[in-house]
Amino acid sequence: MPIVAMANHSPIVLREFIATNPPTKQSHASTLAETPNGLVAAWFGGKQERDPSVGIWLSRHVQGHWSTPIEVANGVQADGHREPTWNPVLFLPHHGPLLLFYKVGADPQHWRGMLKTSSDNGVHWSNARALPNGVLGPIKDKPVQLADGNIISPSSTELGRWTIHFELSSDGGATWQQSSAVPNPAGIEAIQPSLLPWPHGKLQAIGRTKQNRLFSTWSTDGGRTWSGLKLLDVLNPNSGIDAVMLADGRACLIYNPTEHGKDWWNGRGTLAVAISTDGAHWKQVLTLENSPGAEFSYPAVIQAQDGQIHITYTWKRLRIAHVVLDPKQL
Repeated sequence: MPIVAMANHSPIVLREFIATNPPTKQSHASTLAETPNGLVAAWFGGKQERDPSVGIWLSRHVQGHWSTPIEVANGVQADGHREPTWNPVLFLPHHGPLLLFYKVGADPQHWRGMLKTSSDNGVHWSNARALPNGVLGPIKDKPVQLADGNIISPSSTELGRWTIHFELSSDGGATWQQSSAVPNPAGIEAIQPSLLPWPHGKLQAIGRTKQNRLFSTWSTDGGRTWSGLKLLDVLNPNSGIDAVMLADGRACLIYNPTEHGKDWWNGRGTLAVAISTDGAHWKQVLTLENSPGAEFSYPAVIQAQDGQIHITYTWKRLRIAHVVLDPKQL
């Protein structure tokens, strides 16, 4: 997929790969942040998911081009053995520095939360430090920072029944506490929440489930307590999503609008964009990819200061794709 500038009437402004010739055999689970010096993207890459070779790779958008990816974190332990890394999440708090959360461990049931920081917008990175016991950090999608400065981190666990939780920080990420347990009377198996800060202090989380639909839960007290999990009327094949509130008041969702088959990757051949004005009703407005049997998954989405929507996603596990949308055309 070469760089392509689309026609003016299309919502798609640009399509490209972050790295045409990636440094690793596989690339997956990208994350995206805007800094004063431009966009920064990261993902995990290596031989294949779960392999100890998998590290966190990063590229910066400099003077209109993506820089050559470099490995900025890995799972090398004090005794020299190496464990796989997982699901990086970039986040820039109001007063910095740029945060890079990621996980280290043999599998999602036993991984540990890690954090690196950058004071120069992703050029140089601190040494890794482990998050406190019991704190995993954002599992896939970015935190949000509320008007009062509090940071809400969307997290989840896969040990036993899938569950979601939220981690809150009032000091820029120096310390964390967990929200109250999310009620789940329907027994929905849910992970990887994405956060949407709606007007009037309402906070919504949506994400993937094993029930072929996205889940939804709401908070009206800054993420401390949450409503019972419910299923939305939005198809999803148990695959990661991301969502963002747009400056015009709408919410934008990037997701696989299908059901899963007998294998976990079934249904990831279509990647789409949906829009909502209330968080409950979603309308698919654009298809980004549609190749049955292929994998286009784990999107990340932000709206930049210039108003354009930036999306990255896994392209057939081989590359990370970058698409720019004009929200006025959605």
